[in-house]
Amino acid sequence: MEKKPYHHLPDGTFRNPEGSPKPDPNVKWSFKIFNREKKKLDMTVPKEHVIEREKVLTDLKKFQKDDYVAWIGHATFLIKLGETTIITDPVFSKNAGPLIFGPKRFTEPALKLNEIPQTDIFLLTHNHYDHQDMMTIRRFPFKNSKVLLPLKLGKYFTRNSYSDVNEMDWYDKIEINKNLKITFLPAVHWSKRSLTDTNKTLWGNFLIEYKDIKLLFGCDTGVGNIYKDIGNKYGPIDLTFINIGAYNFYPIMPYKDKSVYHTNPEEALEVAKNLKSKKVIGMHWGTFILSLEPIMEPPVRFKAGAEKYGFKKEDAIIYKIGEFGSLKKLLDYN
Repeated sequence: MEKKPYHHLPDGTFRNPEGSPKPDPNVKWSFKIFNREKKKLDMTVPKEHVIEREKVLTDLKKFQKDDYVAWIGHATFLIKLGETTIITDPVFSKNAGPLIFGPKRFTEPALKLNEIPQTDIFLLTHNHYDHQDMMTIRRFPFKNSKVLLPLKLGKYFTRNSYSDVNEMDWYDKIEINKNLKITFLPAVHWSKRSLTDTNKTLWGNFLIEYKDIKLLFGCDTGVGNIYKDIGNKYGPIDLTFINIGAYNFYPIMPYKDKSVYHTNPEEALEVAKNLKSKKVIGMHWGTFILSLEPIMEPPVRFKAGAEKYGFKKEDAIIYKIGEFGSLKKLLDYN
């Protein structure tokens, strides 16, 4: 029999790459403590964090012929590369959970679902509710998009009339066209949508290679030795997208600002460095309360730590919700 990869377990579930950090088995989650501490957070959203809708709609039209990156919120981006538009982990619901449950948005998506441009590629990294949003999947206006997603998640799309659904294992590669190929790579995370399905579906990151440009969409992940391996094999990466929020669960967890499954801002920079990234953009913040750090702390720490990890401050990129940026300008390409 063919030997299964390390991340495939005999019972059909999955695990993180060899040598990845493991959670403390003695820590018990407490909604009571979490909700008590959450009430202490200052929920003031600075006006400059969100671009006004009129400008977002104007920029959508302005950039329609360009290669661009636009942040819709949380882990949802529009990435236009030539004639191909990619959407990542699209979440347009008011909350991240089943039905009306789960964390509620404190900032709205930059565009409404019926305002997004024609998309060609739908990328899904894993099945957590703040990434796999069934309302969005059911109502998505472009079900002829090519869906790329982890193993065992295809059923959520095929049963909702998507015509081109591609489950991927780590290191699988799909050529979209002569200029664009996408590879599914490991991440240090987990999967769960119910009480009985822990790690029954895979999770991961996407390497997007367009002409001579490499973008890595990495969400969600914690730190791990795997990133040096990926950097050595696939780097240098021109632009890495990575989670910089949802890292503080103290006092539920024994250590402040530390999570096995989400990098804090400094760890995100470390992962980007290990990937041999030229630039890194912080995401997965400023949208939902998933943890207990101040809501506007992640970008401040991300910028402040850039130089320690070998980046210029301007190369640790923070977007506003609704911001569009020319890919050429982002990467300083002429």
